[in-house]
Amino acid sequence: MNRGVGAHDTDFARGQDETVARAWNTVRTHLRESAGARLFDQWLKPIALVAGTDPDTVRLALPSAFMTNWVRNHYGDRLLQEFRALLPGVRSVTIETGIAAATPVLKLAPAPEPVAAPATEPVVIAERPTLDPRFTFDRFVVDASNRVAFNAAKALAEPGVPRFSPLFLHSGTGQGKSHLMHAIAAAYLVAVPEAKVLMMSAERFMFDFVQALRNRDTHSFKLRLRSADLLLVDDLQFIAGKDSTQEEFFHTINEVMGAGKRLVISADRCPQGLDGVEARIMSRLSCGLVADIKTPDLALRRAVLERKLLDMPGAKVPGEVLDLLAARITASIRDLEGALNRVVAYAQLTGVEVDLEFAVATLGDVLRGAERRVTIDEIQKAVSAHFELKPVDLVSARRAVVVARPRQIAMYLAKRLTTRSLPEIGRKFGGRDHSTVIHAVRRIEELRDTDREIDTAVRVLLRELEG
Repeated sequence: MNRGVGAHDTDFARGQDETVARAWNTVRTHLRESAGARLFDQWLKPIALVAGTDPDTVRLALPSAFMTNWVRNHYGDRLLQEFRALLPGVRSVTIETGIAAATPVLKLAPAPEPVAAPATEPVVIAERPTLDPRFTFDRFVVDASNRVAFNAAKALAEPGVPRFSPLFLHSGTGQGKSHLMHAIAAAYLVAVPEAKVLMMSAERFMFDFVQALRNRDTHSFKLRLRSADLLLVDDLQFIAGKDSTQEEFFHTINEVMGAGKRLVISADRCPQGLDGVEARIMSRLSCGLVADIKTPDLALRRAVLERKLLDMPGAKVPGEVLDLLAARITASIRDLEGALNRVVAYAQLTGVEVDLEFAVATLGDVLRGAERRVTIDEIQKAVSAHFELKPVDLVSARRAVVVARPRQIAMYLAKRLTTRSLPEIGRKFGGRDHSTVIHAVRRIEELRDTDREIDTAVRVLLRELEG
């Protein structure tokens, strides 16, 4: 009788092991599909399923303590969820280092190769971002206007426990935000090669989320982003007014920050100036380090051109041409580099030597356009500095005359110095109506005829902004 009971127990245990083994094959397939071949082969494929005596516990083992800790930290919860979905009786998953000689290891069939996803599958976000090799820390020209942002970016790319997170970078278009984001990702991957790094624009975040909703697969979307060791999201202003996207974005950054991971966000203005973005998102982003990149001055623009020339072997551009470009193209580093590229390319294609006359002839339209290419962000910064206000005051709801009059001057300058429409100008000033902009322009025009202080302030600001 006793032998019968023992045989029954052995058969039962064997059946349990086979059930767990089949479940483990399914779990491995899911992991391979979601993690990708590179990460799976490096970290998850070496996992061995160990025969156990407790039916409520699944035992997994890895060959080294380092791999064990990594899998525990990055996939411990996921493994438990996957097993519970297949075997509701499972209460825990243990991940151990090494396997005793006497402990049997369950042999499994090899995980099936991934099948190409049909066209209706949601977009898969790459684990390793496509980085621009030009955008590294050693190619970023530093001065007082961007030193805080540069040093903060380097600090966040260092391995170990991050000193702060999130890092919020803001500046006008073409001032170096994207350069620093690529540099952070590249440096962190060098320091921590096994790290999962995701970089996307806010627009891409929105698109992928909508696709996940349509395909009823938001779980994969959430898991992919929230498991990132470093998540970088560019141009946050593009999710303004998108309520469902903002809801998911809030939960994503909460999970990333709560797990002590690295988060980098960029936008064209500070968190408090992001109209149409929920207050709770702005609050979470403000609790890290907020660093702005100011409009580059003449010295920095000249240094950027010198650095750019180092990447153009054989190109000969005289100093007077560099001086011209640095003096006339002031709004954007990107535009400045583009102008230099154009001059060098035209010279090489025509076989003509670069001089001042050639540069003016080649860049006539660019130089003429640059004379009035002032951005609203620059206007807001200049006006707030002149009247000793914070830039956020100009987009706030405050109606006190000490804020309202400078705001009207800024709107007047935006209408005069930019090609933005009245509704666009209104949106940049806290989402105000175009009629408010019209009133501001007319009011400042009237005051310039009757109020010497207002007229003087406008003249000073015009000289400063038009360079």
